[in-house]
Amino acid sequence: MARGSSGQVPEALPEADRLDPFPHPRATSKLYGHMAARSEFDRALTTGRCHHAWLLAGPEGIGKATFAYAVTCFALAEDHERTGEGALAVQADGRTSRQVRALSHPGVMIIRRPYDLKDKRIRAVVTVDEVRRLKGFLTRTAAGGWRVVIVDAIDDLNTAAANALLKSLEEPPPRSLFLLVCREPGRLLPTIRSRCRTIRLDRLSVDDVVDAAKSASVSADTDLDLPDDLDWRRVAAASGGSVRRCLMLANGNGEAIVGSVRRILTMLPKVDWSEAHILAERLAGANQSAQFEMFYTLLLEDMADVARSGAGMTGLPQHTEGLGAQLVRAGRLASWAELWESIAAERAAAVTLNLDRKTLILDTIDRLANATRG
Repeated sequence: MARGSSGQVPEALPEADRLDPFPHPRATSKLYGHMAARSEFDRALTTGRCHHAWLLAGPEGIGKATFAYAVTCFALAEDHERTGEGALAVQADGRTSRQVRALSHPGVMIIRRPYDLKDKRIRAVVTVDEVRRLKGFLTRTAAGGWRVVIVDAIDDLNTAAANALLKSLEEPPPRSLFLLVCREPGRLLPTIRSRCRTIRLDRLSVDDVVDAAKSASVSADTDLDLPDDLDWRRVAAASGGSVRRCLMLANGNGEAIVGSVRRILTMLPKVDWSEAHILAERLAGANQSAQFEMFYTLLLEDMADVARSGAGMTGLPQHTEGLGAQLVRAGRLASWAELWESIAAERAAAVTLNLDRKTLILDTIDRLANATRG
């Protein structure tokens, strides 16, 4: 794979941490929500009393990566680039912000699933080779006083990569800052969690989701298939505080797919197999890769919220709040988590190996029914 001198993947290649065709999180000029976390990082970086490793935890699509890049820009910015107009505020057109957006800042390293030029696809996991690049990076002189490592997402590291990262977390050089984007902290190695300070980023308000989604839509790389009568607030309210989900619902056939996912989950353990076959046939079509990905993204997000509901967590999207007790029977939370991991892995394998998607979808629905029966 062609790489620049800093080892970063060129902008032109597909990126695992981007929802196409919308801008990458590092290109987002404004951060929405997360005011308490912003203030905490602002104080830590301004006073110089900043822990070296942070887990930025929370549901998918709420701005964790955007937050990580905002922290990075603030940490590396020169004094005159910090505007003082709010926590973590820097000049959007300043030198530091431009370099971070272009992945050309010498003080930043991004670890994420790489694009494989040979196979023409993004790899399913972060391998140990990606993490080993840290050794050279951490020996450099800190630029702007800091060396910043963004891992997006740490959930994607395989076992060898996670162990290699742990070594850097255990003995970090001075002025090193690790920002670890994380969907499920409970699945990480306990030794990694113990060396990090965790900040739980909350779901965004409807107003913040609307503003962020509109901004992303205006900045999209291509014309979007947005309905003429699109009601942003209605779509945002159905997004569960996730800008990513809001954009997926607004673009193309998103609302129909979310309706299918919700019907599948609310009917369990029963299944309308006629509807399931129609859905699987549609999503497995030759030009339906984006719809297939959307289905699994929405399903896995709802399954994760069902698990949280079953564990007694509150503040979840309204449509999943009651499903925890219905679907995750007493003592079955671990089994549900294993099912989530298995479905996620099979979805990734189907994309990587170009497996039969119709069969996969029907098998997923059948496994959900079996897991909630009896």
